[in-house]
Amino acid sequence: MEEIFKIFKINIAESDKIQRSVNEPHYHDFEELIIGKEGRLEHFIDFQSHLIDAPFISFVTRGKVHRAKPLPKDGKCDMWVLRFKSEFVAESAFQLYASFHENANVEMPEHNCFGRLATICEIIYDEYQQERPDLAVIRQLLSALFTIIESERRKLNLNNEESKKIQGSTFRNFLRLLEEYYKQPKDVHFYAEKLFMTVRNLNNICQNILQQSVSEIIETRKLTEAKNLLITTDKTISEIGFELGFKEKTYFTHAFKKKSGMTPTEFRDDMSKLIS
Repeated sequence: MEEIFKIFKINIAESDKIQRSVNEPHYHDFEELIIGKEGRLEHFIDFQSHLIDAPFISFVTRGKVHRAKPLPKDGKCDMWVLRFKSEFVAESAFQLYASFHENANVEMPEHNCFGRLATICEIIYDEYQQERPDLAVIRQLLSALFTIIESERRKLNLNNEESKKIQGSTFRNFLRLLEEYYKQPKDVHFYAEKLFMTVRNLNNICQNILQQSVSEIIETRKLTEAKNLLITTDKTISEIGFELGFKEKTYFTHAFKKKSGMTPTEFRDDMSKLIS
């Protein structure tokens, strides 16, 4: 996506058009927020397929493989799709939660919340349609949208102490570094030095937030990317392992199976059946 922000609406006609088009699992270089007021969403994400009835909210983090099929329900389909570059709303509370907690889809209770969300989307859309849209206005409205949604998540007990800790600047900086270097053979000491702290302190932070050590998080990120590549490319197992810093196919296969319970080949076959 070349634009820094984009918004559009999905109705019955658009839903039918998407269903008739080629729609393979893919990933974006932008963040995507889907607000479903009516209808349902068939969503392949986090390597599972989900069917979510409106009202719902779905957040797709940049780089996460997914496939979304908006579907009508009771003859109705009404959804907003907002796409934006990560830097547009850099402190989005969704990004880290969706990346690491496998809760991209949230079904919401029907009440006035969705009326407010729809109103904000309408205002954003009106500004977006202007000849010279004011991105500062859109950014503020988008932040308000996130604030309301996060408030609703708290009411559903989806936003506990763990998600509050995620706001810590050290952990955010670690994840930014991880996105930059995870394909390289960098160890825990490298990240600790980059963050001007001891390995022990960095491990404590990661354990408190995700109940994983730094090395476990690094491995999880590598193997998540491996799964993405197994689904979206025809690269061999050896090529994928080498791209992610595994010097030997055997070690890559062992690490993958230990984490996911199946070999890369078995995973690719299972996903091929699920997607088809």
